[in-house]
Amino acid sequence: MRQLTEDLKTAGRALGFDLVGVAEAAPAYGVERLRAWLDAGRQGAMAFMGRTASLRGDPRHLLPGCRSVVAVAVSYRSALPASTSHPDDDRVWVSRYAWGRDYHRLLKGRLVELGRWLGNRVPGCRWRTTVDTAPILEREWAARAGLGWIGKSTSLLNRRLGSELFLGTLLTDQQLLPDDPVPVHCGRCTACLDACPSQALVAPGQLDARRCVAYLTVEHPGEVPGELRRAVGAMIAGCDVCQEVCPWTRRAPADIHPDLQPTPHRYRPRLADLERLAEDEYRSWRRGSPLNRIPYVRFRRNLALARENMTGRYGSQP
Repeated sequence: MRQLTEDLKTAGRALGFDLVGVAEAAPAYGVERLRAWLDAGRQGAMAFMGRTASLRGDPRHLLPGCRSVVAVAVSYRSALPASTSHPDDDRVWVSRYAWGRDYHRLLKGRLVELGRWLGNRVPGCRWRTTVDTAPILEREWAARAGLGWIGKSTSLLNRRLGSELFLGTLLTDQQLLPDDPVPVHCGRCTACLDACPSQALVAPGQLDARRCVAYLTVEHPGEVPGELRRAVGAMIAGCDVCQEVCPWTRRAPADIHPDLQPTPHRYRPRLADLERLAEDEYRSWRRGSPLNRIPYVRFRRNLALARENMTGRYGSQP
């Protein structure tokens, strides 16, 4: 078991994963907290969270007979300046996770290769991969596998790589040697809570998605509530503020993966250029990125709100 686990980790790192850890498959600790979050309505319009809550409670629902969860992470941190550091009000902000290639495909491909490696090593073993869209509490499993801890911002934090991490899992019916969780290293720091532009972090480790700029620009289908409109600022797809101010993320290495280099047209694009895009041109602009969750009508809404905030023209708010 020990040798198989070490060899699996070595194979994962060779495939390009920065962090690879193992946790024993078991009921998720966070399922009750998830249910309380749902009962409070903090998921907003993300109805799928409620529909899949029971599945998220145990990885064995996704892979019957699952005995181990292999958690992986890849850093996407870039040395390009933060969203809060640009005085140029002609440019808008797209979250860092969407600057480069679609991480879903990138991680999925590598995880499938890792699963095939395991299948060759242990003929007949069963495995399944998950990346973001599957109903599993990925941050919890990453923390249980020793990749880091869940910080006050609700993001997974690693002492070396910070929080700008793509996460995925490989579920398997093989018994692997689990890693020990790491201690929480947030201390007294409240930088993420203090900097959140919309006060969506209502307490350490508690996020009200209905107020989160990332949710409002990506998932929220209607008009942005009046009291939150200015908080969105010039952000048209996601928000990185709570990560930008985190001391662990600020000191993390950047640009360590050449295949995740930013695409220039999605880094600080000019608002006027985006406003000229027809729907087919918008689809070309987002192609190959994880921005497919933002339909054209929502994209236009976000641009209009950014224009409103950047020009200071505030009319009657809905």
